[in-house]
Amino acid sequence: MNTLRLDPSTTLAPEWVSAADRSLQLSDLFADLRMSLQPTTPLRRDESLARRTTLRVGGPADVFVEPAGEDELATVLELARVHGVPVFVLGRGSNLLVRDGGIRGLVVSMQHPEFCRIEVSGERIDVGAGAYLRHVANTARDAGLAGLEFLEGIPGSVGGALRMNAGAMGSWIFDVAETLRYVTRRGDRVAIPASEAGARYRGCPLLVENLAVGAVLLGKPAPRTEILGHMTASNQKRWSSQPRQPSAGCTFKNPRPDLPAGRLIDGLGLKGTRVGDAMVSDVHANFFVNLGAATARDVLALIELVRGRVREANGIELETEVEIVGED
Repeated sequence: MNTLRLDPSTTLAPEWVSAADRSLQLSDLFADLRMSLQPTTPLRRDESLARRTTLRVGGPADVFVEPAGEDELATVLELARVHGVPVFVLGRGSNLLVRDGGIRGLVVSMQHPEFCRIEVSGERIDVGAGAYLRHVANTARDAGLAGLEFLEGIPGSVGGALRMNAGAMGSWIFDVAETLRYVTRRGDRVAIPASEAGARYRGCPLLVENLAVGAVLLGKPAPRTEILGHMTASNQKRWSSQPRQPSAGCTFKNPRPDLPAGRLIDGLGLKGTRVGDAMVSDVHANFFVNLGAATARDVLALIELVRGRVREANGIELETEVEIVGED
């Protein structure tokens, strides 16, 4: 989302007992969801995920649902648990690579308006997991609240940012989070101080098995012109150093704070390297872009090519920052 460029994406629930169970479990789950959710709630089979990710690659979801709020989300998670169907939660699709075979099980989207709300109360901003980070930053600016400007440059949603402790310009979302709200695999809703979530660099272990549904962020009063100036400078830096083609954001984590992955890749002259229509960006070497017709297999092959070259030249094993999910 990252994010970071990260996205809210997380996998909940057990794996399949056997491949033979899949069709029956999915059919039973789909029928129960249709009966339990509002008629207007989006619920589909074999939904394409390529158009729902910023990289624009990937296969379909077996079942796709977009719950209309926390009550429906709790119902969805409980029914998936009862039927033994794995759940993948999809945010805004940044920092995500879905393999060409798609995602088996249930994919839950957090894009219903109920999850995208942003409400200001004094110095606090109550945000839903589906809210765009740039919308949160703009709302804070308009309310005269500083400290959240860095969110404007992260192309993802609040939920994904919380799961990955997304950051930019030296700040992280858990630096400004006061309260975290999440739903457990059983559908129980919990609110805790954000300081108790155990967030760390590029991750929040609590949100691997639980799903963030919202947070309260804390800003500091400041002149709107000052906040706008910070955001403008950040924007200019971002657009001058990041590609405009579809990408998932940074492909690899930095091996060390003082050693960016992009510097290692650029140092080996790998900008412009291609596999099919997947290419190492000629603007930022840690961004792999889709030139138009790339497949997930192209991107994965490019990741391994670059990782191998860095390993061979520098003895460093790069770890992917982008989340890779689904089947080939």
